[in-house]
Amino acid sequence: MENNKKGIFSKFLNLIEKAGNKLPDPFVLFAVLAVLVIIASYIFSLFNASVIHPGTGEELPVKSLASGEGVKYILTSMLDNFTGFAPLGLVLAMMLGIGLAEKVGLLDYAIKKTILKSPPALITYTVVFVGIMGNIASDAAMVLIPPLAAMVFYKVGRHPLAGLAVGYAAAGAGFTANLLIAGTDALLAGISTEAAAIIDESVVVTPVDNWYFNIVSVFVLTVVGGLVTNKIIEPRLGKYKGDAVEVELEEEHPKAGKAFRNSIIAGAIYLAIIAIAIFLPNSPLRNENGGIVPSPFLDGIVPIILFFFITIGVAYGMTVGKIKSSKDVGKYMGESMKDMSGYIVLIFAIAQFIAYFSWSNIGTWVAVNGAELLKDINFTGIWLIIGYIIFTASLNFLITSGSAKWALEAPVFVPMFMQLGYHPAFTQVAYRVADSSTNIVTPLMPYMVIVLSFMQKYDKKAGIGTLISLMIPYSICFLITWVILLLIFFFTGIPFGPGIDPYL
Repeated sequence: MENNKKGIFSKFLNLIEKAGNKLPDPFVLFAVLAVLVIIASYIFSLFNASVIHPGTGEELPVKSLASGEGVKYILTSMLDNFTGFAPLGLVLAMMLGIGLAEKVGLLDYAIKKTILKSPPALITYTVVFVGIMGNIASDAAMVLIPPLAAMVFYKVGRHPLAGLAVGYAAAGAGFTANLLIAGTDALLAGISTEAAAIIDESVVVTPVDNWYFNIVSVFVLTVVGGLVTNKIIEPRLGKYKGDAVEVELEEEHPKAGKAFRNSIIAGAIYLAIIAIAIFLPNSPLRNENGGIVPSPFLDGIVPIILFFFITIGVAYGMTVGKIKSSKDVGKYMGESMKDMSGYIVLIFAIAQFIAYFSWSNIGTWVAVNGAELLKDINFTGIWLIIGYIIFTASLNFLITSGSAKWALEAPVFVPMFMQLGYHPAFTQVAYRVADSSTNIVTPLMPYMVIVLSFMQKYDKKAGIGTLISLMIPYSICFLITWVILLLIFFFTGIPFGPGIDPYL
């Protein structure tokens, strides 16, 4: 890796990369972490550690994985932990469709004819914007956007790891922002409403209560993400000298233009069918009240995206002659799965670690006691909110599931902040800012393994340290920017959503 800037910050990132790359192989690392959880759970159990879950009021003892019950759980749950690990199915399903489109040459052609003709100065900002908006498809954006961004950067002569980094940063750290109302808005709002009922049952948090803040966040973070990439990440990476990917573009197929047009037509027809299905009277894709958020449509967004890529991939492949029978479809999908073999192996270990952490109740113990500590400090005013943001951002290193963490935190912080006069929707904004910003720097994030696999296609020596060192500038800048934006909304009285002010 070439470094053009030898400033203190650059040296700091290099130090992190060097230290991180000395960690064991990711599979071994998570296996070791699983063993450490087993040991920690035994020590906690010796002191009869327990915690009261703030939501249910149930006393949860820290259970020892080294006990008879724990050993039984380890042995009987191992396969379920692996096959039931949510990101596994999501990733493999997405890559079936995306892999097909890539193998037949559709993605390569689309890049050459669209992105390559775009002004170079706009490519970075486009990737950030699309990455942030990608959360409408939930976690699928973290699978789709980083590798595509790396391909784009590589094709235009820029460092592919910079593209991968900005794609992952936008999709991961910018996860909570969007111009549209997404499933995340409805999920968090429901939890917030339940937590608010502890103090006042008449207070309702709706999916649009953070909408204005989210809209502004999209545009602000797009600029910040682009600047971080152009001013910090790419100068640090220097010129790409890898040989893992062929530099020369493949010769264009004579029917590529027609195939691309056919894929667009097929995709448009597919989307039209989905749109018609959604807006039909009594559509099964809408909820019982006829709404879209939440709905079976959003719940099924991953298979809908999968079939979209299959549709356009088949249309392109048939036109250029790469798909001549149904067997060819299966063949190309199989080839795409070969590229994911390393990820499948790694996910086995990470699934066990996360399952052990959850079953033992260590995560809950740490989260609740940390929350109580902040409560006992008795901060007031905006410093309380900033302190809470820092706490949640740090907690992300232990619990990466945004909805689960909010379900754990909301019953503590929402009622506490309501007693201080803060609106639950405002507390929810603070949570979302903190939760999203550090998604990309915690090794517990399942999608980090996927991004690392793609990274090693361009740099075989890249490790977890390489990825984390690239993500830290985005994480810090996004968090600082979001806090400043929150303060601007707070002190100027700009509503966070329709009729939503910081105070009740």
